Amino acid sequence: MLGPGDRVRIKVYNEAELTGEYEVNSAGFVSLPLVGQVKASGMSTVQLESAIAARMKGKLSQDPRVNVEIAAYAPFYIFGEVKKAGEYPYRPGLTLADAIATAGGLTYRANEGRVYLRRAGSLAEQLVTLDMSVRVYPGDNIRVSERIF
Repeated sequence: MLGPGDRVRIKVYNEAELTGEYEVNSAGFVSLPLVGQVKASGMSTVQLESAIAARMKGKLSQDPRVNVEIAAYAPFYIFGEVKKAGEYPYRPGLTLADAIATAGGLTYRANEGRVYLRRAGSLAEQLVTLDMSVRVYPGDNIRVSERIF
């Protein structure tokens, strides 16, 4: 599913001025010249293709053919008791353990049993454990807490 910060490559056959890379904005829309804003957040690439084609049909083209592919996902963020906190590129299939490894692993002060995950677009954190095979998605925030000595 697409979300804010994702970049999509849109190809509109026989409409070169519409073909290009576009970013899903913070409100969840992609803005195309001559077409306007099209909701993208929560949609698959196939659903976005259909939505763009529907907006074009009869106005810009009688039979619009649109192709959408993901150019780049929004990054994920990890902070707290990891060796290299920061923003990292997302890749499909990423798990919590993979994300922590990407950040250089845990520090000696890390509480391995208390990791907090806030999904993109959510205000609430959920407690997850490292023994769970939790998926990480674009825009997620991971916070590794400190253990009490």
